[in-house]
Amino acid sequence: MSMTGLTNTIGPGAETPTFPAVSIGGDVPDYFALLKPRVMVLVIFTALVGMVVSHGHVQPAIGVISLLMIAVGAGASGCLNMWWDADIDAVMTRTAKRPIPDGRIRPDEALSFGLVLSVGSVLVLGLAANWLAAGLLAFTIVFYAVIYSMWLKRATAQNIVIGGAAGALPPVIGQAVVSGSVGIESLVLFAIIFIWTPPHFWALALVKAGEYAKAGIPMMPNTAGPQSTRRQIIYYSVLLCPLGLAPVALGFGGLLYGVVGLLGGLGMIAFSIQVFRNREGEAEKRAAMGMFGFSILYLFLLFSALLAEQGLGLFRPVMGA
Repeated sequence: MSMTGLTNTIGPGAETPTFPAVSIGGDVPDYFALLKPRVMVLVIFTALVGMVVSHGHVQPAIGVISLLMIAVGAGASGCLNMWWDADIDAVMTRTAKRPIPDGRIRPDEALSFGLVLSVGSVLVLGLAANWLAAGLLAFTIVFYAVIYSMWLKRATAQNIVIGGAAGALPPVIGQAVVSGSVGIESLVLFAIIFIWTPPHFWALALVKAGEYAKAGIPMMPNTAGPQSTRRQIIYYSVLLCPLGLAPVALGFGGLLYGVVGLLGGLGMIAFSIQVFRNREGEAEKRAAMGMFGFSILYLFLLFSALLAEQGLGLFRPVMGA
């Protein structure tokens, strides 16, 4: 593979992308866009929750620096993902205006930017917090940028399932920052995000199946078919409901969290059933995008409840827990 250009090969039958002329050096907003800022916000949020559920204390300055470095590391992996995926981004409508396929930033510039941020974020986190947290951040970057982006995404319909591990690791890194170890709390949060990821992304993939096919990406609706994808969305949602309540059973989720987890989990199941029932036209699109949108709300409310209980002192034990 070339480290300075776009020599990736998109899947069989995919369109051959064409790139506009690239000017040297993009603007600051272009570089910021390479970091996938919306993903960075989610990473900061889930890492913060991983920190507050930990049994320990960290100086505020170290906590802030650590969260910033976790966010930068996540942004770096997003940048490397955009560098590698620029060929398929160019043929998909929703990604064609990203900085590299749109010609605002050269591939080699994006690669250098991502590598510098990757190394810098890991080193600073190790020096500010501890090397376990830094090692976990390095593993996350490599897993997302190399294992997922360069291999799984184009090789298997299980790309989202396995690759979801990268997006689920921030709470584990957060706990490592505070306690210098990995505990059951962050592992449970990891499991929740890991199981949440497939129904979340497959709902979108049902709507964008044509674009993924055009780019040659073997997403589940294009390989196993839409109906099999709908069934798997239900399976994962059913599994997610009790898993989401695990913090209550383990004693670090209280009454507020339990109510949010139960109602949200039932909501995920209800939306997944709607996706299964609505299989054509606009009804299918509405159901799938409804599932996609609700899944984001579910994860946000679930982690917000933990943050409120553990960080703001609102914890109230559930009777019998």
